[in-house]
Amino acid sequence: MNKFVRGLITEWRRLDLPFGGETMLVAVSGGADSTALLLALNDLRQRKKLDLRFVVAHFDHGLRGVESDADAEFVRLLADELGFEYLSQKGNVQKTGNLEQNARNARYDFLFDAAAKEKAYAVLTGHTLNDQAETFLMNLIRGSGPDGLSAMPPIRELSVKQADDTPPYAKPLLVRPLLRWAFRDDTEEFCRSLNIDFRTDRMNNDRSFTRVRIRQELIPLLETFNPKIVRTFAKTAELLKQNADIEQNILKDLACQTFLEIRRLSELKKAERYAVIREWLRHNGGHLRGVGMDHIEAIERLALGKKSGRIVEIPVFQSVVKKDGRLGLRQIEVEN
Repeated sequence: MNKFVRGLITEWRRLDLPFGGETMLVAVSGGADSTALLLALNDLRQRKKLDLRFVVAHFDHGLRGVESDADAEFVRLLADELGFEYLSQKGNVQKTGNLEQNARNARYDFLFDAAAKEKAYAVLTGHTLNDQAETFLMNLIRGSGPDGLSAMPPIRELSVKQADDTPPYAKPLLVRPLLRWAFRDDTEEFCRSLNIDFRTDRMNNDRSFTRVRIRQELIPLLETFNPKIVRTFAKTAELLKQNADIEQNILKDLACQTFLEIRRLSELKKAERYAVIREWLRHNGGHLRGVGMDHIEAIERLALGKKSGRIVEIPVFQSVVKKDGRLGLRQIEVEN
């Protein structure tokens, strides 16, 4: 078994993904990363390691004319050669504003709809350690906080913005099974080992895009200081994600109580305090409809003030009461 295929099946187990009985939508652009993922999945299917229904999904952004058409044809022919089902869509990406973000939104809208239609358990993408490092640097340059610098998760719920009248589909997972172990060089080498001439998007060489400049200029420069800089950034992003998850769990544990301990609340930073108050209201009140920042600030003032027995009224027919060093919720009696 090729080491790339072995790496994929190892990560598959690590992510606790199903080995049979489900449908998986594989997002394939025709580039090395997603093509290598598809080829490795085919290898595992042929070895009967995976007994899953795979559907290849290709989104044509329509931004490069005949080159985009050629990408779609490449993916269609490869899917047919390997015996995979295939579906595609040609989009009309809005060119005003952030083109890269618009293209990403259109692609994920397509993948969400396709996954819902095919009743897919998950959408698989070919993101690698390089994508993780590039995203970390992009967010660092933009001045993002810890949340923005935290690693992309290898698995999460796939969600997109939907209109109010959109049917409530069961949300599939978004899975990046190459993210924590494969480099872009690995995917290219694996494709070449199978004599697959993957597609190259010329927009990936357009230095008007920040990500391209990071990939082609900044990372090579940083590699002169640390040849393993891609892995280093990916590891740093993962550590930030782990710390953020731990902190979030601590705050959630504090918020998921019937009574909120004022002493513990006062020990938090303001942003953390607001997050706990909001989650506490949601946990005990069932929703946050009508609750605004003015309510949160009023509850904070109530908690940190010296007097007890005071209350803050919040929607809907609830009040927050301070007593014996704790905050509690009380239903307001409404006269008929």
